[in-house]
Amino acid sequence: MKSYLSPTNLQRIPELIKLSPETAASYFHFEHQVYQTANTLPQKTKELIAVTVAHVTGCPYCIDVHVKKYKTLGGTMEEIMEALLVAASTRAGAILSHGVNALISYEEGEENKSQKGPNDVPECFC
Repeated sequence: MKSYLSPTNLQRIPELIKLSPETAASYFHFEHQVYQTANTLPQKTKELIAVTVAHVTGCPYCIDVHVKKYKTLGGTMEEIMEALLVAASTRAGAILSHGVNALISYEEGEENKSQKGPNDVPECFC
């Protein structure tokens, strides 16, 4: 079997586009607006943001593409590492902050469970 995450897999994107051409066109228009038309942030900054988001989302294709673009814009590996540490710290902080939801849920206990009927839809889809 071929590698699941081979860069050559990206060559099949046109097949996906053909399955929903109008939606794909909307996406590519949006992407063009973000990366080319909007000009408040320098392109190098946009690519550094993309590198960090790609790591947070865990997309190896995006990591590869945006690291290479960032490098061509003069970005350094030290800058990438610092940005990754900022993302890691921010993600860890968000997890801690969301911990209050676990605390509240725990304190509420089972009291809401009895209000559910047998045909209720799931409350969480993650």
